[in-house]
Amino acid sequence: MSYKFFPHTEGDVRAMLERCGLRSLDDLYGDIPSELQLHRDYALPEAMSEVEVRRFFDTLGSLNRTMTCFAGAGTYDHYTPSVVHDILRRSEFLTSYTPYQAEISQGTLQYIFEYQSMMAELTGMEVSNASMYDGATATAEAMMMAVAAGKKRNRVLVSAALNPMLVRVIDTYAKFHGVTVEMIEQEDGVTSRADFEKKVTQPDVAGVIVGIPNFFGIVEDYTGWADICHENKALLIMTCVASTLGVLKTPGEWGADIAVGDGQSLGIPMSFGGPGVGFLCTSKKLIRKMPGRIVGATHDMDGKRTFVLTLQAREQHIRREKATSNICSNQSLMALFVTVYMALMGKKGLREVNEMGYSGAHYLADRLVKSGKFTLAYPDKPFLNEFVVRTDLDIDALQQECAEEGIHAGIRVGADSLLLCVTEMRTKDEIDNLVELLTH
Repeated sequence: MSYKFFPHTEGDVRAMLERCGLRSLDDLYGDIPSELQLHRDYALPEAMSEVEVRRFFDTLGSLNRTMTCFAGAGTYDHYTPSVVHDILRRSEFLTSYTPYQAEISQGTLQYIFEYQSMMAELTGMEVSNASMYDGATATAEAMMMAVAAGKKRNRVLVSAALNPMLVRVIDTYAKFHGVTVEMIEQEDGVTSRADFEKKVTQPDVAGVIVGIPNFFGIVEDYTGWADICHENKALLIMTCVASTLGVLKTPGEWGADIAVGDGQSLGIPMSFGGPGVGFLCTSKKLIRKMPGRIVGATHDMDGKRTFVLTLQAREQHIRREKATSNICSNQSLMALFVTVYMALMGKKGLREVNEMGYSGAHYLADRLVKSGKFTLAYPDKPFLNEFVVRTDLDIDALQQECAEEGIHAGIRVGADSLLLCVTEMRTKDEIDNLVELLTH
C-alpha cells in the first residue's frame, strides 16, 4: 500500500527489501508471534475538518472538572502572571529545541544563563546546570553524583520523611546502577538525627538525602548535618520545594553540597501532573560530576557580550563511558518559564507568596483543630504552608464529599492522616467552605 505523504516509491521499497534479503514488508515482523500481531485495519476515526476537530476537543475538554485544590505533596497550585505565557508563546522560544550552534542561539543561551544565575541565588549554591526533566530524576541524578564523587562508596542514606514518590525514583536509579539505598528513620515527622549519625559512619556512605520542607510539610532543623557528612566523607543533598526558598534558609546556608528539586512551584500550572522542571545546583568543586550542561557568558572577537555552552557532560558530546548522565535535553522552555516568573516576582513577590500560603495554612489548621474533630499530627513542629492532621472520621468519605462539591481535599497519607496544603490561590471563603465540609 502506498501513502501520499511517504517519499519512498514502490521501487525504493523493493530495492531496500532486496538489500535486506526480504520479499515483503510483512517479513520485517516475521520474528513477532502471530498471536501478538494485529490482523485487521487500525480502528481510526474518519478524517475530520478543522471545525470538527476543534468541536471534538472542546467537547472532550468540557468533561474535565476544575477543582479548588488543597493538595500539595510535590505539585502546587500557584498563580501564573499572564505575561509568562505571552513570552513563552513567542515562536523563537516555543519552537526552539536545543542551542547547539551558539552563533544562532544567543537568545536561548542567554535565558538559560539567567535561569542558572537565578537558581544559584535561590538555592544559595555556587553553580546551577541548565535544568533537567523534573525534581524526581534530578534527585536521583544527585545521588549518582555523590556516588561518582565518592569513588568506591556506593551507599546513599535517604530520609524516611522524604516524599515517597521521590524515593521510588531513587530506588529505580539505584537498582540499575548498583547503589545501595538505606533509609534514615523518621521520628515524630522529622528525620532522626540519632539514626543519621549512626548510619553515616559506615565506610561506604557516599551521600545523604533530606528534604526542605519534608513530605509532611515540616521545616526541619539541619544544623550541623553538613559538618557530620563531611567528617565522614559523604555529601549532603537537599531536595527542595523551589518557591519556599524565597523565605526559608537555603541549602547553601545549611552547608549542603547539592540542592535539587522541581521548579513547578515557581508558577508552572499543575496541568494534570506536568510538565515540571528539575533544578540541580551544587558547589564548584563538583561541577565536573554534574549531569547536563552549563551555559557561560563571555565576549566575542569584537568585545561584545555573548553566551556559549561552557560544559557539556552528556554521552552525545564525550565518550559514553565518561558521561556523567544520559540526560539528553534540558526542560529549556520550562526553564524560561520559571526565569520569567522569578524576574517578575522578585524577592518581594516570592516572600508575599509564601506569607499568604503560611497565613492561609495556619488559619486552616487552627480552625480544624478548634472543631475538635482534627488534631495536628506534629503539633510542635514548624510548617510553612503544608501540614498533616489526624482524625477519627472516615477520610475517604470526607474526600469524596468534598470532591462532589468541587474541592480536592488534600492527600491521605495514613489510615487516619490527611496532608493539606494552602497557597496564595486559596481565599478565606474557600478555606471556610472546606472546614465546613470536613467538620459538619
